[in-house]
Amino acid sequence: MIRSIDSMTAPHLTIFDLEFTAWEGSLARQWLGPGEFKEVVQIGAVRLNLQNQALEDSFDCLVRPRVNSVLSDYVENLTGISNGRLAKDGVDFEIAYRRFLDFARGGTIAAFGHDEWVLEENIRLYGLKGLPPMPDFLELRQWFSQRGVDPRGLHSCDIGPRLGVPFEGQKHDALCDARSIAAGMAVLLKRGSNLF
Repeated sequence: MIRSIDSMTAPHLTIFDLEFTAWEGSLARQWLGPGEFKEVVQIGAVRLNLQNQALEDSFDCLVRPRVNSVLSDYVENLTGISNGRLAKDGVDFEIAYRRFLDFARGGTIAAFGHDEWVLEENIRLYGLKGLPPMPDFLELRQWFSQRGVDPRGLHSCDIGPRLGVPFEGQKHDALCDARSIAAGMAVLLKRGSNLF
């Protein structure tokens, strides 16, 4: 894990967001209810060029949870991901994880919050062995906080709008939320903030 962008060697930063299984009240319970796990159902990411701050590419992958294979009504309503869509387009977590790492190209990954912990939880939950190691990770709440954006109470989808960039798409869609984070970073960089 890294703490600042200045230690990065790749020419890009992969900003990602996750959607995962949840139920009414699971956040307040911290997913400690019977059978509650944060199983990834979507990985969305954008690759930010660190030299010109342009978005180079995007990644969107639906993931079929193994333990709680049927999404709750709560998650379907929150994310817009239906059980039918997940059954049709979703892939196993291991496939999604490997595809995400390929997209990151060995560079640092970053999220608004500790989404890397959710990835690690899924690896442990499913007993997966022999996976490529997770890249270095940058937690962006601190990055935004140091640049005058109080992250308390904000979700990934709130970052762009907080900095004057209208949100596009479905809130709590991992790719749309990753774009919102990147848009907020771009605003601050254009105002003269440093990457590190």
